[in-house]
Amino acid sequence: MHIEEAIRIPVGATRLRGDLALVPWARGIVAFVHGSGSSRLSPRNRAVAQQLNGAGLSTLLFDLLTSEEEAIDARTRALRFDIELLAQRLLCVVDWLGEQPRTAELRIGLFGASTGAAAALQVAAQRPRSIGAVVSRGGRPDLASVWLHRVRAPTLLIVGALDPEVLTLNEQAVRQLRAPCTLRTVAGATHLFEEPGALEQVAHLAADWFASRLGAPRALGPAGAEPC
Repeated sequence: MHIEEAIRIPVGATRLRGDLALVPWARGIVAFVHGSGSSRLSPRNRAVAQQLNGAGLSTLLFDLLTSEEEAIDARTRALRFDIELLAQRLLCVVDWLGEQPRTAELRIGLFGASTGAAAALQVAAQRPRSIGAVVSRGGRPDLASVWLHRVRAPTLLIVGALDPEVLTLNEQAVRQLRAPCTLRTVAGATHLFEEPGALEQVAHLAADWFASRLGAPRALGPAGAEPC
């Protein structure tokens, strides 16, 4: 059983929409960093988040872009590849989690998909004391290549076996990462893991990775998140 609520996260002059699921005695909290043209409503990320909740992990799904920015990106496809912007937004979210009474004591994991994985890896390099683990699903670590050698969090790279270009990019990232790193391929899966059973394998791998690396279960703190 877990507590779910819609929240707004202050980021500079704007506020990002988020969905926070808090698990009593959580092992940690995982922030989802969605990929190209996606949002906190991504059915794939939400399916993985449910699995993580069942494994004793709190989760945060949030929008990296405002509604206005999403409309611009839908036309130009430019903001989804602005890794500096996405990483700066994620930095604010990570710092916000560290300030909230209910999440301040939890180690943070980052689950990045596609271009969001690049932002997750950059932030892991910039916040080594806060980020306890990273999982990338079909990620583009090459877009954060200058940061990879600074990542200290144990990193799991998950790629579909039938996604050859992204697989090559992840194989190259393994050679650049100095943190403990594992590359796992999902047989028969393409980039979006839409094949039967593929996403379930991703969720299982991610749950095991985070649960074993984010620490011992901790009690849920007092209320502190700002509701919508």
